[in-house]
This record gives sequence, structure tokens and C-alpha cells, in this order.
Amino acid sequence: MGYVAVDIGASSGRLILGEIINNKLEIREIHRFSNGFTLQDGICHWDMDYLLHEILTGLEMVKSSGYISCTIGIDTWAVDYVLVDQDGKRLQEAVSYRDARTEHTLEKLTQHISKEHLYQKTGIQFLPFNTICQLYEEDKQKLEQAKSILMIPDYLGYCLTGVAVAEITNASTTQLLNFHSRTFDEELLDLLSIRREKWGELTEPGQELGMLRKDWFASYDLPDCKMMIVATHDTASAVIGTPGIGDNWAYLSSGTWSLLGIESDAPIVNERALRNNYSNEWGAFHTTRFLKNRIGMWLIQELRNQLEGDYSYTRLVEEAQKVKAFAQYVNFNDERFLNPDNMMEEIQNYCRETNQQVPVTAGEFANCIYNNLAILYAIALEELEEITGRRIDRLHIVGGGARNEWLNQLTADVSGTAVYAGPAEAAAIGNLLMQMIATKEVADLAEARQLVRSSFDIKEYLPCKMDRASIIHNYKEAVPQ
Repeated sequence: MGYVAVDIGASSGRLILGEIINNKLEIREIHRFSNGFTLQDGICHWDMDYLLHEILTGLEMVKSSGYISCTIGIDTWAVDYVLVDQDGKRLQEAVSYRDARTEHTLEKLTQHISKEHLYQKTGIQFLPFNTICQLYEEDKQKLEQAKSILMIPDYLGYCLTGVAVAEITNASTTQLLNFHSRTFDEELLDLLSIRREKWGELTEPGQELGMLRKDWFASYDLPDCKMMIVATHDTASAVIGTPGIGDNWAYLSSGTWSLLGIESDAPIVNERALRNNYSNEWGAFHTTRFLKNRIGMWLIQELRNQLEGDYSYTRLVEEAQKVKAFAQYVNFNDERFLNPDNMMEEIQNYCRETNQQVPVTAGEFANCIYNNLAILYAIALEELEEITGRRIDRLHIVGGGARNEWLNQLTADVSGTAVYAGPAEAAAIGNLLMQMIATKEVADLAEARQLVRSSFDIKEYLPCKMDRASIIHNYKEAVPQ
């Protein structure tokens, strides 16, 4: 029997097969597919039927590879949801968090409940696209019609098994869970006029969801699949797959988004955490992911989409290295960069407005993005140390961004912190490890991370001498904090 991780991000998805062979975790990509939202009637939507089809196609490939039975876990991005009616049908297409409908919702929401009160309940950072904001703007008639509100990975699991749950690592990102009572907060649900029964049972990673209903998908040649509940938020799975040891490490899950934080035994909810907009997302094994969302490789993805010519990620790095470093200081966490009509023009406009050198060439744009990402990571590490009182001497970069050797070294140089890059498929690996712990092939989280360290190459980047203090000072002078 094999283990299959279905790991879907905002730009791509994959099915990865994993097994322990000779005391090492061996993984093999079975199927990869693109993902992305589309604009339909002025609204950004995800294509859930397409994602379901790609999962089933991948499972056919699993069977054709010789596996007649397997376990499966699904992880995806967070905050987005599907409304399901009494007959189990979608009431509408799933709206993407990048849709403009929540652009001013935080201001509306906090007229009813203060940020301080909301943070004391949930410990979740304030982002304009959090589920609480999306539900605030949702069609009230459709909300009333809905029997269930399912987060994206829970919905996909429901489509495959008929069992509806609310897995905690993803549910916590809704900004509707009370970390004191460890359930949905009634005051917040009342604010949205949503009844508790519309949400599935809160479930921990490591439980069995149910068997894949092969009879529902007769046109596909599928293996016998036992669906497992993993850490369904891809960042939660990535943290499981991070090879950290001890207490003095932080992680950077680097993909479309950059999520930088630490693993904590308990939420960290204080005035400084609120002021710096840090989040306490629930993790597997009753841990807390104390982190902050930052813009990530979305910037480079958009740059590639808009450049004329064939610019691979490798070529963009090569072009960026030819350009003078730190020519611009840009607050890429500004909401204007969330989903602009044209990313290149938005960067240029920002630089004009702040009287800075305006990038023109592909190398200048890429250099601007990579330089400022490294600065943002360095500042985040400073903030983490100040808020937690914990010395961080290692930063583990996992996810697709771990493959960018130049940015890894730049991050080490600007932050003055040793960087350890890999594995790139940490989310899928964490997904697999959670299944293995559930089936008792792996004992616990410590053994799982030891397995990662012994199975995958982790590359070390030590900081080189650089006037990092001046760089960060200049950034803070140029960018309002």
C-alpha cells in the first residue's frame, strides 16, 4: 500500500506518492497540473470541478503504477470556501481570496467589533481576504440556503467520500475559531448571521475521513483509497515537513505566499503581536503556527506572465544579478500588490510616487523584488525575536522558493541568519508524514522530522559580510512601518 499526498497550491497542484524504503522516505511525483483563478462575470473563481478531475486523473495514474490500494490526504491553500446545499451541490463557484469584494471589509467589520477584541478571541492576523471578511460580503440568501460551509480541502474530501468535516489547521484561518474554547466563536458567528451547524465537526489531523466512493466515479479506473485527514492547510503540512530540531529555528514556507514564523506550544497573543499583525494558526499535535503572511513568489509569477520573451525563473535570477542591488525599497505587503491589473506598472507607479529609481528592464524588476523579499524576511526574523524572546539562529526555507539559491543566500546575508533550504516539496512531505503517523508507520512528529533530515538534501547558506544594518535602516526610512 502506498501513501498519496494531494497538495494543491494557488498556482499548481500535484499528487505525490510516498513510501519508506530502507529507512528513508522516498517520494515520486505521479501527476502535476496547473491551477489558478479565472475572472467570470467580474468575480475571481476557482474551478473546483477541474481540481476534482485532476485528483481523479492522478489516482488513475497511481493505480496504473501498480498500487491497487493507498491512503490519501489533501492539503490546499487556506481561507476560501464552498457553500453546499441540502443535496450536496455547490450553490456557486468558489470565490478566490484575490477577488476585490473584500477590499474595504475590514473597515466595515471593525465597526462592529474592535480589532483588539477580535484578536483576543482568535489570535489571527488581519488580512482583507480572511474568511470572516469573505463571509461578511457573501450573498445572504445563499448563506441561508447553504446546509454546509466547507473549506476547499474539506470540500474536495467531501466530494470523494460524502463526509463533511472542518479540519482545524485550515478552519483556524477563518478568524472564526476561539482559541480559548477551541471551537467556533458564537459572537462572531452571530455577527455574520451564520448558525454553528453549517460548519462540519472540528477534526484533528490524523483521523480517517472515509473510503473513496469509487461507485460515484465509474468512468475512472481508481485504486481502493482510504481518505485520511491530514493538516489540510498547506502551510501546516509544510511545517510538519520542515526538518527543524530544538527551539531556535524559524520556518519560511516560500511559494505564492511567504509564511514566516515559529512553531509554538501555545498561542502568543499580546499587544506587540497584534501591532505587528502576527497570526496564531492551529497546527497538528496541538501546536501553534505563530507566523505572518507576506507576499511571496506571486510577484515573480506575475512578472513572468507580463514580460515579453522567454524568461525562466533561472534567467530572471541571472538578469537580477547584473543590476545594482537595493536600488528601490518597496513595501510589497501593501494591498496594492495583492492583485493589480499590471504588476510591472504597479511597481513602477510605487517607485515614482516615492521618488525612487523606476525599474524598466526584466533584471531591474527581478532585482527589486528579490532584494525587498530578503529585507522583509530579515525584518520578520527581528520581529519574531522581539515578540517571542526567542533567539533564532536557523531559518528553514521550504517550498518551491527553496530552489532559488540566490534568494536563499541573499536572505542569509541580509538577515545575518544561517539558512537551510529544503525540501522543496515540504507540504506534500508533511501530508505524507501525517498519514504515516496516523497508520503508526512513523511514531511521532520528532521521528517524522528525523526522517526528513535523513532522506532529503538540505543545503546550508551562511551569511556573508554585508552592511545589513544600513540596508534595513534605509528600508524602514523609505517605507512607512
